[in-house]
Amino acid sequence: MREIEFKMERPGLLQEGDVVHVTEGVLPSNYYYTIDPSLAMSGNFPFRERLLAKEGKVLSVIENERGFYVKVAFEE
Repeated sequence: MREIEFKMERPGLLQEGDVVHVTEGVLPSNYYYTIDPSLAMSGNFPFRERLLAKEGKVLSVIENERGFYVKVAFEE
C-alpha cells in the first residue's frame, strides 16, 4: 500500500472512505496526480516513483494553517 498526500483548495470536496480516481500529468522530469474531477493535486514525483494504481481510497482529510490536505491510499 502506498499513501500520497494531495492539496485540496476547499473543504467538503472529499470525505474519509471515498474512492477516488487520479489522472497522471507529465512534466519534463516529474509526474504529478490530480484527483478527478480536479478536486485535489499532488506534489511532483520523479519518474522512478511513478504511481501505478489509478484508484485509491481517502484515508483522512486534514485542515491546518496551510489549507486542506487529503491522504489517499493506493494498492500497488
